[in-house]
Amino acid sequence: MYNLLKGKKGIIFGALNENSIAWKTAQRAHEEGAVFVLTNAPASIRMGELDVLAKNTNSQIIPADATSIEDLENLVEKSMEILGGQIDFVLHSIGMSVNVRKNKPYTDPNYDFTEKGWNVSAVSFHKVLNVLYHKKAMKDWGSIVALTYMAAQRVFPDYNDMADNKAYLESIARSFGYYFGRDFKVRVNTISQSPTPTTAGNGVKGFDGFINFSEKMSPLGNASAADCADYTISLFSDLTKKVTLQNLFHDGGFSNMGVSDAVMDKFE
Repeated sequence: MYNLLKGKKGIIFGALNENSIAWKTAQRAHEEGAVFVLTNAPASIRMGELDVLAKNTNSQIIPADATSIEDLENLVEKSMEILGGQIDFVLHSIGMSVNVRKNKPYTDPNYDFTEKGWNVSAVSFHKVLNVLYHKKAMKDWGSIVALTYMAAQRVFPDYNDMADNKAYLESIARSFGYYFGRDFKVRVNTISQSPTPTTAGNGVKGFDGFINFSEKMSPLGNASAADCADYTISLFSDLTKKVTLQNLFHDGGFSNMGVSDAVMDKFE
């Protein structure tokens, strides 16, 4: 360990179980010397194993619906009380598509489902940033990271309306990131991660086939949840103080590939 986050304080959204990137990030943040609050929606807390993570990282849990400004204000205020002041880092690891869960095709969605997924997966990030900004909750040179996926730029049919949600999320990071940088010297970035077998990832139709394809396309292979946690820690650290407004691909090189020998071998 490198003590990269020694003395730093944060909030981590979205840890559900040991397969989730947020869970791995919390473990790594703890190892690197950070203290933080864990948060998720009350229903997700009941479904998951967050108490175990909290115990292992000496963290407190504050339930919050990330689509509710009132809940987020309570979360940020209580977090600053618990942590003793302003916050150094925040991870937004939240995503959900009801259309995907209900097997509604992109060409014929339930638009109430579309709006709910958009609100949870993308607008929630704007609301988190809004509350942090107006509460002046972030320390100078702090870092805010949200997780995204390359379907925001390219077509992956089975990713459905989550692709639209991720595109909106990335735009929020750039737009709100400008104000955070200008006013508070705070960084806002997104990480575009390899397909990862989390609870959310496994819910996407054809996921097993795609993760195998991605592995063969990527010169370094897919990045795991643990790999993503390491990368996130680097963005929380002082080593990346001038990196902001970026969508950072963390995918073993997949995003710059056209075709690989391993994939071509399947067709020859």
